[in-house]
Amino acid sequence: MPELKVDIIQMNGVGDGIIIQPKGFIDTTTAPEIEKFIENALAQKKYKIAIDLKDVDFISSAGWGVFVSEIRDIRENNGDLVLVNMVPDVYDVYELMEFSSILKSFDSIDEAIKYFQNIT
Repeated sequence: MPELKVDIIQMNGVGDGIIIQPKGFIDTTTAPEIEKFIENALAQKKYKIAIDLKDVDFISSAGWGVFVSEIRDIRENNGDLVLVNMVPDVYDVYELMEFSSILKSFDSIDEAIKYFQNIT
């Protein structure tokens, strides 16, 4: 299975926001890598995190667990972690597993930025 590549970019218009852009599969082998990026963001007091999933075709239960594991701490610090640009197969699992009751999702980075600009 190919390795996971991850880019981190500053979120335009959201000073303490970042976009994490993984490319590849998020499974039990690669989920810890995503977790490190999220933990590093939190250590830098960046609590507005968008995960851009446009280049992710599969997320295992371990990957989903990483996304929800820090959500309480993030929200207690007036932030959020949102998912963006999910491909249809990933979105279907997101809906089926009812992650929509825990994690917000957006169709574009611009929508996520507008959301983050409106939360305090």
